[in-house]
Amino acid sequence: QVQLAESWGGSVQAGGSLRLSCAASGNNFRRFSKGWFRQAPGKEREWVATVESDGRPTYADFAKGRFTISNDNALNTLYLQMNSLKPEDTAMYYCAAGTMVADRAADHEYDYWGQGTQVTVSS
Repeated sequence: QVQLAESWGGSVQAGGSLRLSCAASGNNFRRFSKGWFRQAPGKEREWVATVESDGRPTYADFAKGRFTISNDNALNTLYLQMNSLKPEDTAMYYCAAGTMVADRAADHEYDYWGQGTQVTVSS
């Protein structure tokens, strides 16, 4: 069993940066595929990025060049560094983890979810 807890969301102006954290409890977190998703009001949840157990990251097109996913196995913590934020990045951001993730962008592939942290970007 894995429990996830996001933190360090907040409100920033366009062009600003935030670094989200996701602390994990439980065993073998390092063996999981770990991802970030987001959901804006009135919209479906969308995939942001995933880092595999071997450290390979993949990104949604909107995240490439602006967002960086990383994890610290010693701390059991997943991060999402977000730069050059835009108002359209405003959403609730969730971290997720899964053991058998075939389609990184499919939320049903992930077994564990955090409660989310709000990111608001003003123009």
